[in-house]
Amino acid sequence: MTKILIVDDEVRMQQLLKLYLEPKGYSCYTVSDGKGALHLVEMEEFDLVLLDIMLPEMDGWETARNIRQFSDIPIIMITARDRNSDMVKGLKIGADDYITKPFEESILLARIESVLRRTHHLLKIEFNGLLWDGEQHELKYKGQHITMTPKEFKMIGLLLKHPKVVFSREKLIEQVWGFDSETEGRTVDSHVRNIRDKCRKVGFPIDAHLKTVWGVGYKWE
Repeated sequence: MTKILIVDDEVRMQQLLKLYLEPKGYSCYTVSDGKGALHLVEMEEFDLVLLDIMLPEMDGWETARNIRQFSDIPIIMITARDRNSDMVKGLKIGADDYITKPFEESILLARIESVLRRTHHLLKIEFNGLLWDGEQHELKYKGQHITMTPKEFKMIGLLLKHPKVVFSREKLIEQVWGFDSETEGRTVDSHVRNIRDKCRKVGFPIDAHLKTVWGVGYKWE
């Protein structure tokens, strides 16, 4: 079931969105502020975030910017402001779409379906017989299951989604453990070693693809 996180400080809006979405088969979770949203996105797997801009303490702009430091989860900004400059700002921050209040149920549902279609390809990645399946949380090579911890799975998925991009250890910590994590670089190295060992055991030529960039970090090629 598709999981949607609703971030809005108005209980009535939370209830309205759930009223629209749950009968269509979406599983909805609600939170009233940006900090709570960041915590949930770090701790749980969601398919999409509906993010209001006018939030207490940390507004929607800042919340979206912080989410993008460690996650590529689809984000639709929801706001009562309809200025083009606001829309451009949201898209530049990393939002996938933007909808203004008041909105019709059919428009909201169509926007959600459109964003999910555009981002669905990121949920499954196949590379030379290696299949990373974000929906099933499985990694397989030619049908052989490769057991990964959640952090290992997230790390190899991130590298597969961005081939040839060099990720520093600090960036991997932000993306995999969270932007406020106290994890150290050697923990990243340990996870990379485990990923390589597990892939070698099933015959995938991991060393030809998961490369160490000395003094910087890692990349997939």
